Amino acid sequence: MQYSIVCVAAAAGLLFGATTATAPADKPASAPAAKPDADGFISIFNGKDLTGWDAKPGWWYVEDGALTARSTPDKPCKECNYLIWTGGQPGDFELRVRFKLVGGNSGIQFRSQRRPDWDTYGYQADMDAPNQWTGALYEHARGKVSGVGEKTVIDADGKKTITAIGKPAELIKAMKTNDWNEYRIIAKGPEITLMINNVVMCQAVDNQKDQAARDGIIGLQMHPGPPMKVQFKDIRLKQEPVAGNEEKRNREPGTRRINGARVSQ
Repeated sequence: MQYSIVCVAAAAGLLFGATTATAPADKPASAPAAKPDADGFISIFNGKDLTGWDAKPGWWYVEDGALTARSTPDKPCKECNYLIWTGGQPGDFELRVRFKLVGGNSGIQFRSQRRPDWDTYGYQADMDAPNQWTGALYEHARGKVSGVGEKTVIDADGKKTITAIGKPAELIKAMKTNDWNEYRIIAKGPEITLMINNVVMCQAVDNQKDQAARDGIIGLQMHPGPPMKVQFKDIRLKQEPVAGNEEKRNREPGTRRINGARVSQ
């Protein structure tokens, strides 16, 4: 998420113990077509290298079977960069990702736009070490779309109607600090649900004209700030047929035509 937080980090050697890591691989390579499992999910990370992902040089690598990025006092991160999946721009889907965050904050971009220098713009399933934003739906243009414990319905003009679906302090107990957790992102039409460890954290129904996106890239965030380490593994994606025909989709909020191509805004 694009915001500054104050975080006291332990010494880098305590936060980030020595582990076996493969050498960084900065240039994306095409991934072979994966076969769906019995539940319809495909693996979009091979657990070995950055095949199928595009990384900013010097930041992302594979460590212990996980996509990894970290900053240290000797190597601070001064601006966001994202590890971008090159396999498509999913519309309606379910994404399951195991993640581990130590210090700082990070997030999972989806239905987002790619921007120069490995930047992105769009929806984010948020996470941060203090768990002030973990489980919330963030978006670069509008900030918080839906907070933890909320179902937020946004009409075409951007008006929000918020209903409580749980107490944030209780929901966040599902999160295991400095350990592995699973994010589930379910997007279908205007409806978005974020879950952590099988607990629904927030929901949104986004119909805002010229803001709501219906498809886009997937990316993993390396955030500037205090020393941190983030890892992602067991990344599985199930794409669903989009309801309605192409002409209907072209008229949906958050999409427009550029030179004949449909582009999420």
